[in-house]
Amino acid sequence: MATPFLAFLFLLILIASAAASSAEGATKCNASDREALLSFRSALSESHLGIFSSWSGDECCSKWYGVSCDPSSGRVAGISLRGESQDPILSAAGLSGALMYGRISSDLCRLDRLTTLVLADWKHISGPIPSCLPSSLPLLRILDLVGNRLSGPIPDDIGTLSRLAVLNLADNQISGTIPPSISSLSALMHLDLSSNRISGPIPTDFGNLAMLSRVLLARNRISGGIPSSAGRMLRLADLDLSENRISGAIPTSLGSSSVLSSVYLGSNKLTGEIPSSMIESRGLNILNLSRNAIGGEIPDAFGGWSYYTALDLSHNQLTGSVPATLASAAYVGHLDLSNNQLRGSIPAGTPFNRLDAASFDGNDGLCGGPLPAC
Repeated sequence: MATPFLAFLFLLILIASAAASSAEGATKCNASDREALLSFRSALSESHLGIFSSWSGDECCSKWYGVSCDPSSGRVAGISLRGESQDPILSAAGLSGALMYGRISSDLCRLDRLTTLVLADWKHISGPIPSCLPSSLPLLRILDLVGNRLSGPIPDDIGTLSRLAVLNLADNQISGTIPPSISSLSALMHLDLSSNRISGPIPTDFGNLAMLSRVLLARNRISGGIPSSAGRMLRLADLDLSENRISGAIPTSLGSSSVLSSVYLGSNKLTGEIPSSMIESRGLNILNLSRNAIGGEIPDAFGGWSYYTALDLSHNQLTGSVPATLASAAYVGHLDLSNNQLRGSIPAGTPFNRLDAASFDGNDGLCGGPLPAC
């Protein structure tokens, strides 16, 4: 009578033993991955926090700080190392401001199942992005190298990373141009290349990036025009091209995204006129076109849907009068129309009755409101 029970118990023990063996195996490094990780680590130096002190032994999937593995294959799938106070563990421990020196070893490219690479805000990691990265890491979804001293170009074949959703190379010293292949990143949702030394034009078919919601290219040396294809980016919510050398007119199609929330085009060399479509955009709440050479009149196309936390059109060559329809806007917080060639009387009522003279200074033909009476 006990035989079936004993057989069942023995089966349970076998299953438990197999599960334990599987769990133990999942914590151990694939030998090739472990060797690649140690080569990656040997090219970096961080002595303040001891980030790499746990990088010993065989259990990289469970005990090596910042390393994660695919539970089904046991292969290394993620490296996530953040400096400053952005790492919640370091922040909770009151540790921040650490520096890491060295370079990104090309041995990283041997981790061919990697989906996440975050090596962010260490301030002193230098050298180029390994050129082997796009061709060797086909599963990569997140590439975040913000806040270092990386130099050299973005790899030409970056567009082969068909699963890449986040590309953040901001706050480095990256030079060269934006590779045309970047327009092939069909899964890309977040692009941040700001505060680098990138030059040349934005690729003409940039609008092919249909999934893109944030484009942050500010504080570079980008030249040429804003591609008209940008109007096809219907999920675009935030666009920042400020402090570059971008010229030409603003494409009329740029305001076509129904989710467009913020547009920063200030401190460029833009000419032409402000497209009415931008003013009529229902979701736009920040528009900064300051410090360009934009002319013509401000479109009198505001309405009850207009909700601006900031509207800055200062330091341009705008003519005509202050649009009367601005008074019908649901909300206008910060308004700066200074240093243009506007004329006539400032309309009465909200929001004009709570603005000071600084919002209108430098327009010799304006009067009324906070300025001297007409």
